[in-house]
Amino acid sequence: MQLMRSLSKRTITDFFAFVIFICVVFLIFSSCSSVSSEQAESSKGPHYFPPKVVGRITNPDITESSGIAASKCSPNVYWTHNDSGDDAFIFAVNAKGETLGTWKVTGAQNQDWEDIAEFKDSKGKCFVYIGEIGDNNQKRAEHLIYRISEPQVRTEDSGTTRSSPRQTEPAETLRFRYPDSIHDAETLLVHPRSGEIYVLSKRLNGPAGVYHLKPAFGSTITAVKITDLAVPAIPNGYVTGGDISPDGKRMIICDYTGGYEYTLPVGDENFDDIWKQQAEIVDLGERKQGEGICYSADGNTLYATSEGKSSPLIEIRRRP
Repeated sequence: MQLMRSLSKRTITDFFAFVIFICVVFLIFSSCSSVSSEQAESSKGPHYFPPKVVGRITNPDITESSGIAASKCSPNVYWTHNDSGDDAFIFAVNAKGETLGTWKVTGAQNQDWEDIAEFKDSKGKCFVYIGEIGDNNQKRAEHLIYRISEPQVRTEDSGTTRSSPRQTEPAETLRFRYPDSIHDAETLLVHPRSGEIYVLSKRLNGPAGVYHLKPAFGSTITAVKITDLAVPAIPNGYVTGGDISPDGKRMIICDYTGGYEYTLPVGDENFDDIWKQQAEIVDLGERKQGEGICYSADGNTLYATSEGKSSPLIEIRRRP
């Protein structure tokens, strides 16, 4: 009888332990790339209107929009590219996702392109930066960033395709290594004033690493690790894209589902202080696998894309 009571107590204890275990596992996986209810409530903003689908990427050659960048020289032009598996193409679309043209990047290869950025120098010349920074298997000791003069988009370019593209000017190449270990990365940031480059690693089991690179194109350099960055989501380092606002005061980072904006304190001119700030959660709407995000040329709107054919182009406007 005593044995039966002991077994009964043990069975009850094991049962409750099992229930707790299942609940914990459920919470972890249901929270993946998501936020808590309190955080979700704050995702409405104070600073952004709800997301709105304003168009779809109609170019059938764009099947995995892995990054997006707004032109600072040509109004209503946005640059995107495919993930690994494509050749070295960049595509121009407008703010409705309509096709504006296809360009083959001269002197470049697409092993695993993951993000794209735009930079306008002090003379008013615009450049497109492409991050050859993906490494799912974490086997590549060296990564590349390409820089090209931004192509001029003309009306007749809308008929170009992967089989009949325009050609860019030859790409400049910056090769870099990480100072600590090998990383997978999907986020490339270029500061709009200094031209300094930042790469954020993509991690499932911890915060993302923030790495700084001097724009020493034509060289091979070792990146400098600045800090770690944890977005307010689970997992907290699984970042897939980002951009810096044209005034250099704000930064948007995304994962597959949400956006996270960091803002410099008023009067602070040191951009590296942005890594110390708390993020505002930004609702980016429904995305199948969200990787691309950017600011508009005036910094007043966010645009987000997703992988897959006919990806929605999502607009998130900043409140006045």
